[in-house]
Amino acid sequence: MTLIQLFIVILIIQIIHGLGTWKLYIKAGRQAWEAFVPVYNAVILMKIINRPWYWTILLFLPIVNLIMFPVVWVETARSFGKNSATDTVLALFTLGFYNYYLNYAVDVQHVKDRSLHPRTPLGDWVSSILFAIVAATVVHTYIIQPYTIPTSSLEKSLLVGDFLFVSKFHYGARVPMSTVAAPMVHDTIPFINKKSYLYDDNVENRNTSFINKLSLPYLRIPGFQNIKHNDIVVFNWPVDTLYNMYKSADRNYYKPIDKKTNYVKRAVGIPGDSLEIRNGYVYINGKQNALPDRAKLQFSYKVETKNGPFNNYILSSRYNITDFPQYNQDYSVSYFPGISDENLAKFKNHPNVKSVEPLKREEGERELSVFPHDANYNWNNDWFGPLYIPEAGATIDLNLEVLPLYKRAITEYENNTLQVKGNQIFINGEVANSYTFQKDYYWLMGDNRHNSLDARSWGFVPFDHVVGKPVFIWMSYNSNGQGIKEKIRWERLFTTVNGSGEPVSYFIPFLVLLAAWFGFSKWRKHKNANS
Repeated sequence: MTLIQLFIVILIIQIIHGLGTWKLYIKAGRQAWEAFVPVYNAVILMKIINRPWYWTILLFLPIVNLIMFPVVWVETARSFGKNSATDTVLALFTLGFYNYYLNYAVDVQHVKDRSLHPRTPLGDWVSSILFAIVAATVVHTYIIQPYTIPTSSLEKSLLVGDFLFVSKFHYGARVPMSTVAAPMVHDTIPFINKKSYLYDDNVENRNTSFINKLSLPYLRIPGFQNIKHNDIVVFNWPVDTLYNMYKSADRNYYKPIDKKTNYVKRAVGIPGDSLEIRNGYVYINGKQNALPDRAKLQFSYKVETKNGPFNNYILSSRYNITDFPQYNQDYSVSYFPGISDENLAKFKNHPNVKSVEPLKREEGERELSVFPHDANYNWNNDWFGPLYIPEAGATIDLNLEVLPLYKRAITEYENNTLQVKGNQIFINGEVANSYTFQKDYYWLMGDNRHNSLDARSWGFVPFDHVVGKPVFIWMSYNSNGQGIKEKIRWERLFTTVNGSGEPVSYFIPFLVLLAAWFGFSKWRKHKNANS
């Protein structure tokens, strides 16, 4: 749906609303024309049904409005004396058109200053649940979202089992593109394992399906911060074609952007940068990228053992190695997915270590899984580039040599048609010797350089795929710990994701403040009872 189409849809909804309620507006002491004026009619309706003005905002928030529209239909009927269960059912199951019946066929009277308190315990319970869901959906969609770290690609900065709060407002909250979806879940509804959104994800139908026309174009509320070098970013995996990340795909699932799998990586390259990887180290504009002090690069190693396998508990507790090894058949050789330099220096002295060999590719050795997946680029995870990261408004010379690097950005992310005929490139049917990018792109990688599925596999991430910025760790669970004392990483509770130096836990101050609040509330209640 384009912005013009969205405007037309909103206009049609306003006309439908006006035609079905203008007499009700008159009976409530208002003017008939007030029922037809977009936005203003909703403000007036809130006065008629004796509800707060900010409900108007909720009616225009995608996903939230799926809850609010039925509530307003029912509240409108009740404001004109229709309080029975039958009235409620009719208001809901006619999708609000029950108000047409009240408007034209029934002589109803407006109930001014009606009581808003539910008449039954069940009604009170339903009302509380509904508005708890509304509030949580607003927070989840536009302010902050919980997230769990499932992999070790950013190990040492973020650990497997960290529970995060991800800020939506730092980079600007993205308005949901999937307008018909279950609130507060991602691509799948828990337990029933069904798709959580209305969308035809067959790739052949993506541009022709009617239900796909209900999706909104990309819109983002302005943030107060741009993505900087080495920021940790949560984003939608741009090449996701899975049903969800826990179920293997039986076909290509062409998902809307906001329903693609959530990933978290570090922005080592930002728009306009020239990026290169040399021997596993990132260079930006010719200078080696310096990571924050909390970050630790990790590389893979082949380790010969003297006497059988290592004890994983000792690897974790004594050497801070949390990416555990795989072994050959007789345990004489082990393969460690990721060890930092600091931990490697200690681990070399382990009595079971015979020898340690880094597992790195040679320069010029092509790795098939590495972007741009083209025979003319002999790149691998350790030797990569140089590569220009596109910036909105920047123009590049376009030829068959560089086309593999930018083809997906031009076609998939910027919605152009592209054909190659002989030595000529055609974009949208016209010969193209250059291309001007419409979007900003980022290069997102893990700190675990040999155990991270990142931009080296799929390429650029456009800004419209960015979800938010991790800011806070509220819980951290270590599945390899022994007993509750070690299962919970107490030192990581209530710590910040960003910053310098060792993370500081604010868990104890939080408990003190919480106890103080409960104590004050109890004292105030006792004082009021005695006054």
